[in-house]
Amino acid sequence: MSFSEVLLIAIGLSMDAFAVSLCRGATLDAYSLSSSVIVGGYFGCFQAAMPLVGAFIGERLAGRLTLFSPYVSFTLLSVIGIKMMIESRSRDSIEREARPLYPPVMLALAFATSIDALAVGVAFALVRGLNVYAAAALIGLVTFSMSGIGVAIGRSFGIKYKSRAEVIGGAVLILMGIKFLLEGVLK
Repeated sequence: MSFSEVLLIAIGLSMDAFAVSLCRGATLDAYSLSSSVIVGGYFGCFQAAMPLVGAFIGERLAGRLTLFSPYVSFTLLSVIGIKMMIESRSRDSIEREARPLYPPVMLALAFATSIDALAVGVAFALVRGLNVYAAAALIGLVTFSMSGIGVAIGRSFGIKYKSRAEVIGGAVLILMGIKFLLEGVLK
């Protein structure tokens, strides 16, 4: 597998994290580089780790694991999306806005958006001559960069439309969950 093929895989895997980063950026009161680094760190680390986990799991368990990944992604993304939509209407928005990068939520989002990378890791285990560590590092770096950019873009958009952006972001997460579910069921 060539560098350009791994790069295309990395870009494709980073798109879900980029979309979620846009939503996270829209909920920030003020943009800072550290916000981009934090969000990028969560998503980049998970996207880099999951292919490694998948590669180590290998061919034996691939069928069983990929059967459940659409359901896990759908559930996590839908619950977080619904929570975002409810919170957009909440009177307690000051507390919510003060903690848009709340670690348990960020961990769940990072995990949910990186499940596809687990399946890619299983596929990587089948490719002869592929340096799985280098491929995982590239995936993590691309996702880190795309997520950091997503936070900045999301913050710019979210200044005027924070509540609407959170509803839209919640809807996007739910739709992404449905997409994962449909892709998994229709395979």
